[in-house]
Amino acid sequence: MSQIIGLFPTPVMRVEKFLNREFVSSFASQIKQSHMTANSKSDRLAHTPIADPKSDPMFQQLAKLVAPKLAEFGQHLFGEPLDWSIKEIWVNMLEPGGRQTIHTHANSFISGVVYLTRSHPSANIVFHKSLGGSDFIFSNHNKNAKVGPYNGSKWMMPSLAAGDLVLFPSYLLHEVPLNQGEQRISVSFNAIPDRLDNFGYAVRFS
Repeated sequence: MSQIIGLFPTPVMRVEKFLNREFVSSFASQIKQSHMTANSKSDRLAHTPIADPKSDPMFQQLAKLVAPKLAEFGQHLFGEPLDWSIKEIWVNMLEPGGRQTIHTHANSFISGVVYLTRSHPSANIVFHKSLGGSDFIFSNHNKNAKVGPYNGSKWMMPSLAAGDLVLFPSYLLHEVPLNQGEQRISVSFNAIPDRLDNFGYAVRFS
């Protein structure tokens, strides 16, 4: 009997309706009054300055709500419940025709996005496999090849609504394709644990 084992899978967490309508509406209204800076790669994408969550009451409240989910997701990454905190947070405003190029987040372990508006299907977040090293790479992508979890190179989140939360390892490559729908507002953040302990040798983060 043959058995296929999914070895070393990469976790991504999605929490539908994480925020209630009242919080989403209040947050979105406040964000629209914020100072925005255009993205260097797309003039249809803008961001607020990267901030400490303690700098804003709404950010602070969001960080408090997210904390239990960070601990839950972090347990999948490191095997035990740790004390997680958001170290930086910012808002993204993606207009029709805008996009976010492929990237990762440095100096963090969990990255997350909370959606304050519905995301048009064209602009749902896309995750990519590592691009690999400098060796030659062979692939078999053609009309007859069925793409699955073992041979696919990327995966798009199927749907994202206002109030949804997505958490993923910060090293995971991701992008937002060309937005063919309405304005899309989201809050992104990076989180770290208080420490990691490898058989008594502990590294602490602050």
